[in-house]
Amino acid sequence: MTSEFLSLPGAVEATGAEAGVASHYGNPFAEQRALAAGAAVVDLSNRAVLSVRGPDRLTWIDSITSQAVKNLLPGDSTETLVLDQTGRLEYAVKLFEDGETLWMLLEAEAAPGLLAWLGKMRFMLRVEPEDRSRDLATIGSMGDLGLPAHRPSGERLVWRDPWSKVAPGGYQYSAVDGHPASDWNWTETIVERSELGGIAAAHTAVGMLAAEALRIEAWRPRLATEGDEKTIPHELDWLRSAVHLAKGCYRGQETVAKVHNLGHPPRRLVMLHLDGSDAVLPAPQDEVTLDGKVVGRITSSAMHFELGPIALAVIKRTTDPTATLSVTAGNTVVAAAQEIIVPPDAGAVAAVPRLPRLGAVQR
Repeated sequence: MTSEFLSLPGAVEATGAEAGVASHYGNPFAEQRALAAGAAVVDLSNRAVLSVRGPDRLTWIDSITSQAVKNLLPGDSTETLVLDQTGRLEYAVKLFEDGETLWMLLEAEAAPGLLAWLGKMRFMLRVEPEDRSRDLATIGSMGDLGLPAHRPSGERLVWRDPWSKVAPGGYQYSAVDGHPASDWNWTETIVERSELGGIAAAHTAVGMLAAEALRIEAWRPRLATEGDEKTIPHELDWLRSAVHLAKGCYRGQETVAKVHNLGHPPRRLVMLHLDGSDAVLPAPQDEVTLDGKVVGRITSSAMHFELGPIALAVIKRTTDPTATLSVTAGNTVVAAAQEIIVPPDAGAVAAVPRLPRLGAVQR
């Protein structure tokens, strides 16, 4: 489905996972400023919209995913994760409850797999999962701009990102004063696809380059970019908004609890401030090295209108947090200063007493 936003003057279509929406409209820095000021919208119509109807919808999703959702009220927004048996991330899902339906927003390529899995997990419960992407789309913005949101039950379908603060039952590994997400007021409005043309004509549109630059600045993880087949939530500081540590059992919970209470995540997310003297921006999967040894890979990168070249990277936990790293971008090596998101000592929260070695002499 071709978006009407791609017909706007200057629109340059994105490639790869963002194909189908605009990368930019000719001036990425001006677009970032407009988006940050709450004066622009981002076309997200290439993403998926699922719905779950039925009286058991909230207790069902509560029992099979990482977030506590059984007590959601109409108008509530949250997010949840689907983990495998070993605690590794399979799906990241944004949730909005309107009193009759639980709405799910996620990457388009992940929707068929999630829908199939939900179908297998229905058992005898009164739930009806459905893909609504053919008739509904999402529009991103900083704050609720009053777009013509879909409202089948009377409640406007506007998802508000919980990343701006630690959710109830969550935990933040980052120890910084003044988390960069404290001013993050990202929203995604569900609209009918027939409204896209009117929205495009009535609002300033910006591309995905602008949205990604602000997301990286806020340290906001995205499974499609920061995740891989080995990712656990702790590595991305995702216990902050998508995991409830005191709720009941769900698939993967044992790993979540064990790493949080007793262990350390094997890798950690960092933000990198890149040397911009060579005007080279690394791409996802470019190697991050220290003293010539690979310690991780770039996951997302952007040219920020204030910070300059920045990136998110997942690196080995034991990497010296004070070290200046190097990023290999093509044939160019770029110096990268770390800003710690997940510290090396993340985890091991439980105060477990150290037991004496068996046979050791007590003094």
